[in-house]
Amino acid sequence: MNLIPVQLYYEEFGKGFPVVFLHGFPFDHTIWEPLVPLISDQARLILPDLRGLGRSPVPDGVYSMRLLAEDVLNLLNTLKIEKAILVGHSMGGYAGLAFAQAYPHRLAGLGLVSTQAGADAPERRQARYQLAEEVGRKGVKVVAESMAPKLTQNPEQVKSLHKLIMQNKAKGIIACLKGMAERPDALGWLSAISIPAVVVSGDADNFVPLERAQTMTQLLGKAWLVKLPGVGHMPMIDAPQVTADALNQLIQMVISG
Repeated sequence: MNLIPVQLYYEEFGKGFPVVFLHGFPFDHTIWEPLVPLISDQARLILPDLRGLGRSPVPDGVYSMRLLAEDVLNLLNTLKIEKAILVGHSMGGYAGLAFAQAYPHRLAGLGLVSTQAGADAPERRQARYQLAEEVGRKGVKVVAESMAPKLTQNPEQVKSLHKLIMQNKAKGIIACLKGMAERPDALGWLSAISIPAVVVSGDADNFVPLERAQTMTQLLGKAWLVKLPGVGHMPMIDAPQVTADALNQLIQMVISG
């Protein structure tokens, strides 16, 4: 397996215990901006763009979740951070779980937002490959047009998310789709995660059903679930205060030991 990391673009806010926010597919670090003023001053917030998306490099190949985890490790090493809290949204959650399995000693806490631990069902995997093929033929607009309306019930946010998706390159989108399709199942080893973890899930999420968040919470050793009524796949945008409160609770738990 070729696990050569890239130098991720990132932005930093605040001071204190380091918290790395991993955005979902097919976005960039800016989805987390509504949370920045709401997270306590005790935290140092690090917001990278994952490889292939935003302002980070777009190398060739398939972006496996383990490869995304290697990029995160490289970022921590570059910033001389020994231990951090990882918060992952959707695909960022898959990368966070891959990191938790490979480098548990570098992890102090885990936030899992609108994500899941199970691998894709065969039909879902096939749908990702088909979408990747379509992006190769027609461009990023096929993802923007199919995904944006399902992400949130707020029409203005649908517009801004469509625009955000369109800013990415087709090569990065395709590589992420294939990486998500090939990700392994994480359900079997979740109980080995002994650090504090919070699972945030909207009950109107069109991409990750609430039941999967409930299953993940039950399997994790020290986890609790924050259920958001009427919220879809983007809690950080549609319910920023409640999402920030959950993450602040996690941060305080880690700091107080």
